[in-house]
Amino acid sequence: YQRRVHGGGHLVDQILDQTGMKGTGRWTIQEAAERNCPASVMAAALDARYVSGRKQERVAAAEILKGPEAPTAPADRATLVSQVRQALYAAKIVSYAQGMNLIRDAGIANGWDINLGECSRIWKGGCIIRAVFLDQIKAAFQKNPALPNLLVDPNFAAMLNERQQAWRSVVAAAITAGIPCPAMSGALAYYDSYRRASLPANLTQAQRDFFGGHSYERTDREGTFHCLWDDAHHDIGNVEERGRGNL
Repeated sequence: YQRRVHGGGHLVDQILDQTGMKGTGRWTIQEAAERNCPASVMAAALDARYVSGRKQERVAAAEILKGPEAPTAPADRATLVSQVRQALYAAKIVSYAQGMNLIRDAGIANGWDINLGECSRIWKGGCIIRAVFLDQIKAAFQKNPALPNLLVDPNFAAMLNERQQAWRSVVAAAITAGIPCPAMSGALAYYDSYRRASLPANLTQAQRDFFGGHSYERTDREGTFHCLWDDAHHDIGNVEERGRGNL
């Protein structure tokens, strides 16, 4: 993107910051939601496009909403470039992992018997992606067709573990500078969620039971439970009936 315009400057700086779309991203996120399949990276990228489309609103908001103060010391350029490369690579792994999981889940639901390694090979030969990266994905699924997530393949896990500190530094630097990086930070949040054996989702489920009587399961015993959290709550009756319709 080094193309220059007459009079100096780069062409990319003269392109309106308003992204178009054809609908494929929207369809993908709708499908992921229907299948309870995390697709946070693609969803973040899609949201970024939606926000970009509200150009007039953003111009007005720029006069009202303030960002952080400029950093006192500039970052070392070489270090930052290296960290961004590592962060982008790690986020890309997560994006592919989420996409592969969605394809696999759809295949299982529809009885398609999809070979994810073969999908990678086909894309490499005749798709808009055609990334060298696909060779490694193909190898991962050929080695273990039952791989639950690309993130836990030994090769990809090693690459993520090696790059995760640089990834965190880039996301933190962007947030500190007030620069949006929704896909990269969304990928990191997914990575940190997936690598945790225990998540604070227990609080979310407790809140669901508090305000809606949606019940919960416990770690120390079998069954479904509901709690009368304070005197304002009343017995909801059959807990099993209350749980019907859960996705």
